[in-house]
Amino acid sequence: MLSAFGRAFRTPDLRRKLLFTLGIITIFRLGAFIPSPGVNYQNVQQCLQSGQTSGGIYQLVNLFSGGALLQVSIFALGIMPYITSSIIVQLLRVVIPRFQQLYEEGASGQSKLTQYTRYLTIALGLLNATTLVSLARSGQLLPNCQLPIIPDASIITTILIVITLTAGTGLIMWMGELVTEKGVGNGMSLLIFTSIAAGFPGSLGAIWKSQGPGTFFMVVAIGLLTVALVVFVEQSQRRIPVQYAKRMIGRRTVGGTSTYIPIKVNMAGVVPVIFASSMLYLPGLISQFNQPKAGEQMQPWVEWINNNLTRGDHPIYMAMYFAMIVFFTYFYVAITFNPEEVSDNMKKYGGFIPGIRAGKPTADYLQYVLSRITLPGAFYLGFVALIPLVALVLINANQNFPFGGTSILIMVGVGLETVKQIDAQLQQRHYEGLLR
Repeated sequence: MLSAFGRAFRTPDLRRKLLFTLGIITIFRLGAFIPSPGVNYQNVQQCLQSGQTSGGIYQLVNLFSGGALLQVSIFALGIMPYITSSIIVQLLRVVIPRFQQLYEEGASGQSKLTQYTRYLTIALGLLNATTLVSLARSGQLLPNCQLPIIPDASIITTILIVITLTAGTGLIMWMGELVTEKGVGNGMSLLIFTSIAAGFPGSLGAIWKSQGPGTFFMVVAIGLLTVALVVFVEQSQRRIPVQYAKRMIGRRTVGGTSTYIPIKVNMAGVVPVIFASSMLYLPGLISQFNQPKAGEQMQPWVEWINNNLTRGDHPIYMAMYFAMIVFFTYFYVAITFNPEEVSDNMKKYGGFIPGIRAGKPTADYLQYVLSRITLPGAFYLGFVALIPLVALVLINANQNFPFGGTSILIMVGVGLETVKQIDAQLQQRHYEGLLR
């Protein structure tokens, strides 16, 4: 393994790409600790050290920002606006025919969709920055701390912070695209990977300090087992055999080959977990803005939400979380994989599944296989996502448990894809890849 890494750095072109990627990652992490103008950095650090400030409705965004959100740094919004805009543009292909036409046009149309994604990212960044500043000024961002995060509440300071946070989102998006173009792997995915990995040492250290070495090693063992399970399932796929009939094009004979359609067990990736987490954060957000004033009685529905839908260790929360993950898995797979389109493309190029007639029978067979294989994939996502919630109950690892479903799924997926890209580039030059 060490010799393979040595070969990677001895290859000039690959070495430049790796160093460029590491440089962008370093800049990204430095930006997470540079406070926005007008933010009192000392007060923020005291509030964070007081504890119990990393949970709540901001946990997912804080995870993707590498802890920069709660520090109100220039990269506080992280990559989340880009993720949200990418998902929205992808879903709009089903609703807006023009978007689907652009997607089918190839590189030119997809570049137009990318441009729409960038515009939407800036718009969402502006909206999120305004919300973050209002929460920081009102004290709801770090509710357990009474120190002012933004001492100067003037309109000029507020506008300056909003512009800085929005510009930070645009800069992160640009850096991610630079890594995709000139570095190794997908830039946006690597930045998310970096943000999540940056929180692991602190979380494990907090568990060692608060729970002792026994719980620490138990958490590490659970993490290793979870990673092994995720790697196994992420690499699992159902291969549907496809044969292409021989055809004469001019004087050449083409076709007559055999291949397969790989249908992964987890075709939806981590998107259903993100959807379910976001939807379950909404009740807590609504109840937070409907808290009773001094002397007033809390409304029954607000009390029910506070008791059942804001605590991750509550059975109702776990059941709804699992059910929503299963639903969004089927929903997202139905949007991203169209059996009729795959069947038409196969028929156009003379391909067929052995024993299945071309056309509608092929589409029905693909839909049958897809629905069967999506069920274990949905249960797998729900199981992995519930691991940190179960750990909260069993080993009392509270919010410091680092091996959560979203983080592990993203880190393993990005790690596997990046290693595959490095391996492919090494094989082009040395006939021997990174892994044997």
